[in-house]
Amino acid sequence: MGDKETGLSIFWTDAGIDTGPILLQKRVPIDPEDTTGSLYFNRLFPLGVEAIAESVALIKAGRAPRLIQDESLATYEPLCNDQVARINWERPAEEVRNLIRGCDPQPGAYTFYQGKKVRLFDARRVDAVSGARPGKVIKVDAAGFIVAADGGAIRIGKVRTEAGKQEAAAFAAQVGLKSDDCFTKD
Repeated sequence: MGDKETGLSIFWTDAGIDTGPILLQKRVPIDPEDTTGSLYFNRLFPLGVEAIAESVALIKAGRAPRLIQDESLATYEPLCNDQVARINWERPAEEVRNLIRGCDPQPGAYTFYQGKKVRLFDARRVDAVSGARPGKVIKVDAAGFIVAADGGAIRIGKVRTEAGKQEAAAFAAQVGLKSDDCFTKD
């Protein structure tokens, strides 16, 4: 969604989900090229291990706070599944890129090519050819392919189909993808 930071919270448990008093919170930046996978495995997971150890030490020392949550600041993120992972190429290019990053590695943001679902990964923003129709393939090369979105374009480095995950260039060669072909939302 374009957020610049995320974090984690350690809660005192109660009957709800993420509703108890907060014992500890940590924040980390989200880099422009992060995916959900890189953010989790490279930053959040190690930070979570440190936060658990710090929480246990605070409890053991008798200094663990019980901070009541401000419910007016609470947000809810739905499960990242196919209900939120469908690409609409008519959306702004940065929003499309963020959707692809946010669905990487699972479930994979998806689009359709010739009626078949294709999940896209390894997205990089690039300048678009002026007037390119959203969903139109602008370029296919050894690094993958570039697809137009509103106000920009996205370079795709990897895809996953029913056949499995592969480099985008290999997919393009396999299906005969070329400039002027189109990806669709249905």
